[in-house]
Amino acid sequence: MTDVHRTIAAIFRIESAKIVGALLRMLGDVGLAEELAQDTLVVALESWTKSGVPENPGAWLMATAKRRAIDALRRSRLVDRKHGELARGQEEAEEPDLDTALDDVVKDDLLRLIFAACHPVLSTEARVALTLRLLGGLTTDEIARAFLAPEATIAQRIVRAKRTLAEKRVEFEIPRGAELTVRLPSVLEVIYLVFNEGYSATAGDDWVRPGLCEDALRLGRILAELAPDQPEVHGLVALMELQASRLRARTDASGAPVLLLDQDRSRWDHLLIQRGFHALERAERLGGVDGPYALQAAIAACHARARTAAETDWARIAALYERLARVAPSPVIELNRAVAVSMAAGPAAALPIVDALASDVSLARYHLLPSVRGDLLVKLGRKSEARAEFERAASLTRNSRERALLLERAAACGGG
Repeated sequence: MTDVHRTIAAIFRIESAKIVGALLRMLGDVGLAEELAQDTLVVALESWTKSGVPENPGAWLMATAKRRAIDALRRSRLVDRKHGELARGQEEAEEPDLDTALDDVVKDDLLRLIFAACHPVLSTEARVALTLRLLGGLTTDEIARAFLAPEATIAQRIVRAKRTLAEKRVEFEIPRGAELTVRLPSVLEVIYLVFNEGYSATAGDDWVRPGLCEDALRLGRILAELAPDQPEVHGLVALMELQASRLRARTDASGAPVLLLDQDRSRWDHLLIQRGFHALERAERLGGVDGPYALQAAIAACHARARTAAETDWARIAALYERLARVAPSPVIELNRAVAVSMAAGPAAALPIVDALASDVSLARYHLLPSVRGDLLVKLGRKSEARAEFERAASLTRNSRERALLLERAAACGGG
């Protein structure tokens, strides 16, 4: 790939979401909108390779894409019904500076695209793939590599997602009022799923994949600008900023995992911590103090404020998990609460909480349940039982780095 091609690819990744969003407004078809956006990239590659990158590449791409959309509408004999939209589209196509600050039109286009890609009629896997494709600007191959899935599988998910949106006749409008309250959690879930896969990879040879965290953070920050009055958006951004601040310290030089209490806190990114604090304050000012993401961000903030592991306010963390369990009950949250209780009140107080989760079907294949139980048993001196739990946890995880760590902990328990 030449330098010009790399430059064009970088510019297109930045501008593609705006372009697809604008075309979606004009065409009402997410598949056709993305297809024409990709056609525009091909035109740019052909033109800019010969003439050089224009002074305002974003405006050039937008104008070219809209002209191609107008041609497509004419070819499909929709010009009469779409006459008013064509006129508006042509006027916007001639605007000289569309890649500056987000104006109201571009904001609406991006919001429309975000809610389309994360529409609840789609499966979770489809929403994640479509969001990374349309809003993250990732290629199908990049998404496949990030999630360790075959490229054909990701391509099929994206194609099926576009087909489903068309077959269900989904209205590509920005939800308002009560509908926004219903639809927003689906968007936040997708962004956080992407972040979590980067923060703690479920499979493969890497413990973390920072690129996915960066993609999720960028999407979260965009959404926070587009929907500044939604407290849970800021709560999610705060949570991701605070967790991302620990990324550099989560692995050692060889890539092996470093657990939270063992991390070198001087390696934490204090700029991200401050950004996280600021986003959390915004969420709380907007009345979102008890939102699920804001509560998780408040827990992350407790860790960020502690200069050493010993200074961590575990009693507050346990109380925050108790509040979180009331707002968003989940066995995983209860397991996390057990960890905080063990640190605040001792392993004997936490073990009954963990044991109560053993019968939960949703945790049957969840490796962190035996991992946490093993940790509690070690602290209680029941090492032979702990060894069995760590070995079970190692057999359940699909991440090779995590498996190695769990087997090391099992071996440290002695016996055989």
